[in-house]
Amino acid sequence: MVRHSTEDTIVAISTPMGEGGIGIVRLSGDKATGIADKIFKAKDGRKPSRFTTYTVHYGHVIDTRSGSAKVIDEVLLTVMKAPKSYTKEDIVEINCHGGIQAVKRIMELALECGARMAEPGEFTKRAFLNGRIDLVQAEAVLDVIRAKTEGSLKVAVGQLEGELSKTVNDIREEIINIAAEIEASIDFPEEELELSKRNELANKMNDVTQRLGGLVKSYDNGMIFREGVLAIICGKPNVGKSSLMNLLLKRDRVIVSPIPGTTRDAVEEMISLNGIPIRLVDTAGISDTKDILEKEGVKKSKKYLKLSDIVILMLDASAPIGKADKDIIDLVAGKKKLVVLNKTDLAKKENICKLKEKFRADTVVGISVKNKNNIAALEKTIHNMVLGGSFGQGEGAVVSNARHKDALDKAYRSMLSVKREFDKGGGSFETAAIDLKDAIFYLGLVIGKSVSDDILDRIFSRFCIGK
Repeated sequence: MVRHSTEDTIVAISTPMGEGGIGIVRLSGDKATGIADKIFKAKDGRKPSRFTTYTVHYGHVIDTRSGSAKVIDEVLLTVMKAPKSYTKEDIVEINCHGGIQAVKRIMELALECGARMAEPGEFTKRAFLNGRIDLVQAEAVLDVIRAKTEGSLKVAVGQLEGELSKTVNDIREEIINIAAEIEASIDFPEEELELSKRNELANKMNDVTQRLGGLVKSYDNGMIFREGVLAIICGKPNVGKSSLMNLLLKRDRVIVSPIPGTTRDAVEEMISLNGIPIRLVDTAGISDTKDILEKEGVKKSKKYLKLSDIVILMLDASAPIGKADKDIIDLVAGKKKLVVLNKTDLAKKENICKLKEKFRADTVVGISVKNKNNIAALEKTIHNMVLGGSFGQGEGAVVSNARHKDALDKAYRSMLSVKREFDKGGGSFETAAIDLKDAIFYLGLVIGKSVSDDILDRIFSRFCIGK
C-alpha cells in the first residue's frame, strides 16, 4: 500500500454522489485555507485565510486558470482552524449545490491547487493520529454512520462519547499499577511482599479480571444491536406466516391469500424491534408438494432455517398437530425458537393448553393475526428471547466490535493466568509479570496505544472517502 504523508492537505467529497439539495467538499491540512483563497471569492472580497474560525461565508467558487474568473457554483464556505477542529488541523468545508458536476469540479480545482485525494477514512484517521479521539471512538464514527436502529445508534454514540474507552483505559491503568508492584518485588526480592499487600494486589486483580470478563460477555448483545439477528417465520402452508410478517412490518409487504402455497419465495425485510435490528424472513410453507415452484420455495425455506438466529414457528391453535407440523418441529429441533399459536380466536382452550404443554411455557405465545390480538406481547417475547431479558440498550460500556472483543478476550485470559499464579500462594512473580504485560498490550490495542500501521490501514479502509 502506498503511504502518503500526513503533512499533505487532503480533499474529498463528503456527501453521497448524485442529485441532492447540498454537496460538501472538505479540505484538511495546513494549506486548506490557502487553497480556498485560490478558488473562493467571498461576497465581501475577503480571503478565507483571513476568516475567523467557526464562521460561514457566502460567495462563489471560481476557476481562474483560463485568465478569466469562471463561476463554478454559488456556495457557503466554512472555516475551522486548528487545533479545535475534527482533525485538529485547519479544515475548510465548501457547501455547494448537490449534483455530480458541481462537487466534482470543486474537488478537481482543490486538487489542482495543491491538495491530494483523501484516502478512505483519512479525516477520522487524522483525528486519531492527532490525539483528538482514540481508536475505539474512531471506529464508533463508522458505527454511527451504519447504525440500523435507534438501539444500534445508542451503542455507537456511547462508544463515540468514550464510555468503552474510559472503561478500558481505567482497567489498563489499574493493571499497570499492579504490574509496577510486581516488578518492584522482582527487582528487590529481599523486600518480600507482606501478606496484607499481597491480598490487596489479589483483590485488585480479581476486580479488573471480573470487569474484563463483563466486557467480553457484553459482546454478544453488542453485536445484536450492531448487526441484528436473522429471524425466520416458518410453518406449514396457510398457517398465517405472511399475515404475521405484515403485522410485524406494520405494512402490507407480502401477498396474503387463503390459498395454500401463495408464498413461494422467501421475503426478507429489516425491522426495528424495541431498538433491535431484525432481519425478518417470511418463508414458503414447508410441506410435501409436487409443484415445482413450491418445491423450490420449500428448499429455500430450509436453507434459511439453517442460517437463522431465531425461528418463529407458527402453528394453528384451532387444529391438532398434524404430520406436516411434526416434520417442521423435528426440522427446527435444537434451534432457538419461539412457538406462535395462531387462530386462538377459533381454538378451544383445551387444545391451546395441550400445545403449550408440548413446549416451554416462556417460548409460546398465542395470537390471532386476523383480529391482531396479542401482537405486542409477541414483540416483547421476541425482544426478550433475543437479548435474554438482561440488557438495556446503550447503558454502560458495551463491546460491539470483533476486533475489540478479540483483544479484550486475550487480555482477560492473561489476567486469569495471573490470578492462577497468585492463587498458588508461591506462584512465580516473573510469570505473572509477563502475563500482566500481555494484558496491558492487548488493552492498548483496543484504544490504539499499541497498534501497528497495518491494523490502522485495515480499520480505516472500511470508511468512505470523505469521512
